[in-house]
Amino acid sequence: MSSDLRTSTASPATSSFLAMAIIALAMGGVGIGVTEFTMMGLLKEVEQGLGISTPEAGHLISAYALGVVVGAPLLAAVGAKLPRKQLALGLMLFFTLANLTSYLAPDYGTMLLSRFAAGLPHGAFFGVAAVIAASLVPASRRGWAISMVMAGLSISNVVGVPFATWLGQTYGWRLLFILVGAIGLVTMALIWKFVPFQAAHPDASIRRELGALKRIQVWLAIAIGIVGFGGFFATYTYIAHTMTLVAGIPSSLIPLVVALYGLGMVAGNVVGGRLADKSVMGTIYKVLPGVAVALVVYAVAVHWPWSAYVMVFVVGAAGSMLIPALQTRLLDASPDAPSLASSLNHAALNVANALGAFLGGVVIALGWGYVAPALVGAVLALLGFGVAILSGLLERKKPLTA
Repeated sequence: MSSDLRTSTASPATSSFLAMAIIALAMGGVGIGVTEFTMMGLLKEVEQGLGISTPEAGHLISAYALGVVVGAPLLAAVGAKLPRKQLALGLMLFFTLANLTSYLAPDYGTMLLSRFAAGLPHGAFFGVAAVIAASLVPASRRGWAISMVMAGLSISNVVGVPFATWLGQTYGWRLLFILVGAIGLVTMALIWKFVPFQAAHPDASIRRELGALKRIQVWLAIAIGIVGFGGFFATYTYIAHTMTLVAGIPSSLIPLVVALYGLGMVAGNVVGGRLADKSVMGTIYKVLPGVAVALVVYAVAVHWPWSAYVMVFVVGAAGSMLIPALQTRLLDASPDAPSLASSLNHAALNVANALGAFLGGVVIALGWGYVAPALVGAVLALLGFGVAILSGLLERKKPLTA
């Protein structure tokens, strides 16, 4: 375990307070997931409400993702000298206010700016939340603790996103941001009550955090996330079209499909955390080829409704198994700059989102059909596996700092 995590670990907490601390941090993930993914299901309402075109509405999603990529390293580095509990509270306050600003945004330009602002604390919050969770448990349970925090993002896809979509469609799409703001306030209250105080590392500084970017293993872990997880998003982005036009599933059942995907993500996240506790790189080596196989089977299975339902769950689970291992790998690769390193995982996943969606769109535009993105995803997973092998080979020559 890194010296940073050892020196800042709070006094041992009771099991009940540990559980509540994890739930408090995971609740932030629920709010983040709701604001990030619900916009995709409310694009039509957003277009009508703001009087904009579909591509312009899509730019609101891109603006959020860009905010994540920019904010993850920037805010994690700037907040390095703050106690971690206070940093988590500050980031969630920023996130809450930015979403309430989206509720009030009078026009497209203001909305675009507010969505970018809402994305800024996304990665930094997950980064510091993962570091806090890892510091509250023994080294042998870090993967589990991190996976429990990340579970908030997965749970949001099962419960929060469907509810927020219904709320927005029924009573007005701007209510999404009120809901997210309320979740943000609850998150802050729970963090204040249950997360123990952790002083910042005495040597913490922006320069120290940015030192993580000098390490080749940090960049390789980021590359594994961007390339390997790009396959997950290449498939997820076009799942509604694939289910309706290929599997023949009625559009009214798409919420069920999304919920199955979310349940798979929850299951995969939990299993992935357990596997990461046993072997971080071993998990990455196993999961990426497994994702490739799952996506190839998915491309065949989606031609029949019932097998499509099964494979939606499987693909969601397979992809999400990778997240706890990648989060832990980044912590291991940069032990003296854990907040920045951990936050970079979410910047990488948002780049993966853009990459997967873009490449999936390319093969659809070429006329290869709606199963083609899954095959592109399988190729991306194998390329990510190749990057992981390179990382492992380099580690043999130069082991990570213990």
